[in-house]
Amino acid sequence: MTLHTPERLWAAIHAERTRLADDLTGLTDAQWAHPTLCADWTVEDVVAHLTAAATTGRWAWLRSIAGARFRPDVHNARRLAEHRGPTPADTLAAFRAVVDARVAPTGDLWAWLGEVVVHAADVREPLGIATAPDPDAVLAVAEGYVRKDFAVDSRTRARGLLLVATDSGFVSGAGLGVEGATLDLVLALAGRAAVLPRLTGDGVGTLAGRIGG
Repeated sequence: MTLHTPERLWAAIHAERTRLADDLTGLTDAQWAHPTLCADWTVEDVVAHLTAAATTGRWAWLRSIAGARFRPDVHNARRLAEHRGPTPADTLAAFRAVVDARVAPTGDLWAWLGEVVVHAADVREPLGIATAPDPDAVLAVAEGYVRKDFAVDSRTRARGLLLVATDSGFVSGAGLGVEGATLDLVLALAGRAAVLPRLTGDGVGTLAGRIGG
């Protein structure tokens, strides 16, 4: 069932945070320092970023982005440094403390759900963790991503392509086809080139060019 109401979206956000926190329990120091699918961020960086996202409301976000002179990379780096603990265990404890938080800069809850779904995959794939997000959560993110550019240029990347999920009823757009699992389509629209080999169709090359893959 697609998640349309705020209550269902918040419940999905909380569930995916909990799922990820459980996956992180027992990681070694080397795993916490492992690179992820998210640019230059380590596993601990990604977790600190998710804690920041769960504790930054609208006005705090506006102050932060304005203080960074509207440079998202600077804003993210400052908030990440703020929420990294002295040790990985502290970073995880801080994340667990906000699992049930209902703080978000905007009402675009599908996008904040996308933050958790995508960043969880950023961590799990390099570490070989097989945990999968809830299919309804992934579908809600996919539907949001083709509807609007928000934290990522997902709608722009999807333009002129026919996206077809092979594991759900998700179909969007028209044009050159791109097929794959719903989560892989979401990750591609979020700019993760690592999933491109798992996608098929005449539109994969176009999508790869749009994310630099």
